Amino acid sequence: MIMPLKEHIEKLSQTMEEEDFLSNHGLGNEVGYYIFDYDPKDELRIRDYVKNLNGSYVGEKTNYEVKVFNLYQLMLEYLDKRGFTEKAIKMEEKRGMQKLIESIGRLLKMDQAEESNFFFEYVNNHTPEKAVVLLTGIGEMYPLVRAHSILNKMHQVFDRVPVVMMYPGEYDKLSLTILNTNKDDNYYRAFRI
Repeated sequence: MIMPLKEHIEKLSQTMEEEDFLSNHGLGNEVGYYIFDYDPKDELRIRDYVKNLNGSYVGEKTNYEVKVFNLYQLMLEYLDKRGFTEKAIKMEEKRGMQKLIESIGRLLKMDQAEESNFFFEYVNNHTPEKAVVLLTGIGEMYPLVRAHSILNKMHQVFDRVPVVMMYPGEYDKLSLTILNTNKDDNYYRAFRI
């Protein structure tokens, strides 16, 4: 069950100040991947909160920069640069959503080696050594790209800073339910904030 938003945001703020979190050590020295799940009706409030965090610093003595990556916006910009935006609209009309999902997955290299995945490459190349990464835009990308797919790929190769996925839905430490309607898939490697 998701706690009231104000308390939940306070818990996130406190967590991001903790030395264990900043040094990227979870329980049992697991890589620091976290999911901040929230009720989708709070999306606009979460966007405001995250916008104010971007570029700020956490950690009393360490000054870790908060880097926010809106994966949906990054995906749109990438597809537009590749000239795929108009093609995508036509593809969905002619061939259906499933073909569009497959095509976008190939363009973003979601099914290839983890290091060549578009999201990993972008986040890795734009994250300083002392940082906290917040991933947003997850609900906007659904069903084109699934949260568990991003986490599975990044978790294997991106482990130098803590990563928090802002998730509009529920994470019960075993599975993700996007937008409180559709079970995304099982995922159990992240810590729930």
